[in-house]
Amino acid sequence: MTVRTDFQDGLVRCFWVDDSAGYQRYHDEEWGRPVGDDRGLFEQLSLEGFQSGLSWRTILNKRDAFRRAFANFDIDKVARYGEARVQALVADAGIVRHRGKIEAVINNARRAQEMRDQHGSLGAFFWRYEAPAGKRGAQPVSVSPQSQALSKDLKKLGWKFVGPTTVYAFMQSVGMVNDHGARCHHRPECEQARARFVRPT
Repeated sequence: MTVRTDFQDGLVRCFWVDDSAGYQRYHDEEWGRPVGDDRGLFEQLSLEGFQSGLSWRTILNKRDAFRRAFANFDIDKVARYGEARVQALVADAGIVRHRGKIEAVINNARRAQEMRDQHGSLGAFFWRYEAPAGKRGAQPVSVSPQSQALSKDLKKLGWKFVGPTTVYAFMQSVGMVNDHGARCHHRPECEQARARFVRPT
């Protein structure tokens, strides 16, 4: 079963959506829509790293606090974070206080700077791993050949907390694959957005 049909507004949504308005809004307005800007991509990959071992709803409820804690995921600002900032974040009850994940975001910001220098943008690098046409919509798969390849290459470049499952969740959320269920009301809209989207190069 890939969809739910029992929502009060009568819309059909993916099976993982719960009854909270915030979660439904995230599904309807964000999940699966293509993202190409570096800040947005860095934010989503960072949050997916924090989500590892937790529910996405937990991360979504803390997203505003994460944005405050990490300078709205400005890559250059986060890359300058030092030990004093790490200590402050470990003590920040508004976010997930996991030192390893906090340090990974800072590390990844520095790796993102290197990626921009070498490839022009994060988008130009990430979108190379988009699933080929006709290879989408296999929900509820948790990894793909593309996520495995991207994970492997990111690790080679020194990125952390970018395992293939985390990377696949990232790819789903930023529209690199349209994994809305076949009957989900938002699937056609996401596919149209993907058709209009100009892939970064």
